[in-house]
Amino acid sequence: MNVCVFCSSSQKIDPKYLDLATEVGAELAKRGHTLVSGGATVSCMGAVTTAARAAGGRTIGVIPQVLVDIEVADHDSTELIVTADMRERKGLMDAHSAAFLVLPGGIGTLEELFEIWTARVLGIHERPLVILDPWGLYAPLRELITNMYDAGFTRANVFDAVAWTTTVEDALAQLEGATTPVRPSVAEIGEAIP
Repeated sequence: MNVCVFCSSSQKIDPKYLDLATEVGAELAKRGHTLVSGGATVSCMGAVTTAARAAGGRTIGVIPQVLVDIEVADHDSTELIVTADMRERKGLMDAHSAAFLVLPGGIGTLEELFEIWTARVLGIHERPLVILDPWGLYAPLRELITNMYDAGFTRANVFDAVAWTTTVEDALAQLEGATTPVRPSVAEIGEAIP
């Protein structure tokens, strides 16, 4: 299947995050999956795609022209799609993907996570969404979502819409074995509309 990996493009991170991205890319390829990425060569994004191809995998990169212009495009990608802007980029990454894996990253990664997560909670799609967080970077986020639920701002299915994992093996097992759709009830959707 096509697995979209959301991850860091920051170059000032601990090398352990690059190692994690490398492991993910290699394992996706070994299992026969196609990697969908943001189409850049920097940081974790570059590490995951390089490792996937080194292990014989296929990669689809989706990148806006502005990033091509600053020379970070992954021209070695099996397929490189250049978009007009970031919104089109996210839409095409979504359209090309059967599952989503989120690695440690910054605000861009969070934006991508929240868009896919929200759509799953609303029942817009049923594709699996997995967060791989070996070192607890997203622990405060998980706590925040729990606090939002306790305060009545989210539905219970917000927890079912995402799997939290700490190992590459568990993350890929969750992606490959996900079969339970998360569908909100009509009443729940009505509660969310102001």
